[in-house]
Order: sequence, then C-alpha cells, then structure tokens
Amino acid sequence: MHLTHRLVLLIILAVTISLSACSGYPELPASSPDNPLTTKHEDYLYHIGPGDVLRIFVWRNPEVSVEVKVRPDGMVSTPLVEDLVVSEKTSTEVARELEEALSVFIKEPIVTVSVDKFEGPYKEQVRVIGQAAEPQALSYSEDMTLLDVMILVGGLTEFADGNNAVLARVEGGKQKQYTVRLEDLIQDGDLDANIDILPGDIIIIPESWF
Repeated sequence: MHLTHRLVLLIILAVTISLSACSGYPELPASSPDNPLTTKHEDYLYHIGPGDVLRIFVWRNPEVSVEVKVRPDGMVSTPLVEDLVVSEKTSTEVARELEEALSVFIKEPIVTVSVDKFEGPYKEQVRVIGQAAEPQALSYSEDMTLLDVMILVGGLTEFADGNNAVLARVEGGKQKQYTVRLEDLIQDGDLDANIDILPGDIIIIPESWF
C-alpha cells in the first residue's frame, strides 16, 4: 500500500477512535459568499491526479493531439513525449511543459490541455466514512459544500447519528475536528448547517446509540 494511503487510513482510524456519541467539537460557519469567516479556497485551481482523462490538443498538429488517461504513477505518454509527470499539476502547467517538450520536433507548438474525467490527487479527495448510504472518496470540486457531498453519497443510513458527525480537517499542519449537523441539514433543510468543504476533508458519521 502506498505510504500516503497508509497515512490517510491511520488518520481516519485515529479520528474514528477518538469520537464519542457527542463530539463536543466546535461548528464551522455556514457557507455564504458574504460571510468573511468561511474558509473557501477563493483561488482554488484543480490539480491533475491519477485516473484523470486528459484531452491534449496541439494546434495544427492533429497527429499528436490525443486523449490519454493519467497512469497510477502520475504520468502520461503521448506521441513524441514519453513519461511526462502530470500529477499534482494544473492543466496549464502541463500544457506549457508539453510545448517545451514538443518544440524539439514542432516549431513553436501551441498546446491546450483539458480534463475530461476528474479524480484529483489522492490528498485532495474528500472522504466520507461511517453511516452514509454510500461511503466513498470523492473528487473535490470548487465551491463544494457539505450538502453537495451528502447528495453524492446518497444521504444517511437509518442508523446514522447525523447531528454528531465530525469533519476532520488539516489546518496549519495540524488536524482539527468540527461538529457537522447532517440531520438538520438533510431532514430539516437548515442551511446554517451547510458548510464549505475543502480538499482533503474527512467526514465521519457515527452510528446512533438508540
């Protein structure tokens, strides 16, 4: 198992063990463009990850314009360019590197790179574990909120203690925990419980004791 994967699993395990029936952790402010306390990534740029599908267009050179899938090692191979590292980079950065590599064969190449299928770097994925209908790792999207996440995982199970769920987040190199009120958000439509999600967030949904 990859070292990064092991580290994430250990963090999840440590957080899960530390949870009690009533978390007692502070809450984050509701998602709002007018709220200065929200922690959204205003300058967020998507970074390519293994599993992403890239559409590479080289102007006036259709023979080297291709669609490729990023390999597990974070690299792609294209006509004339082999084993280019693309993981953790933006599409613009990859385009400029391809232009430099292709300039050996093509005079002043103009390259555009777009992402057709999104997986994202492992460390930026949002993970939902516990009593979600479909626990899973999700690709982070700009402006993603807690409600978006819960829709993607199919909501809560009948055994979930949604209002004692916990969000684990790394801030300043340290892990912090916050209470999230999933039942209030999903069942009562309380938008004050809808918070901004950041890359790498982990949401742990405990089972109800009753």
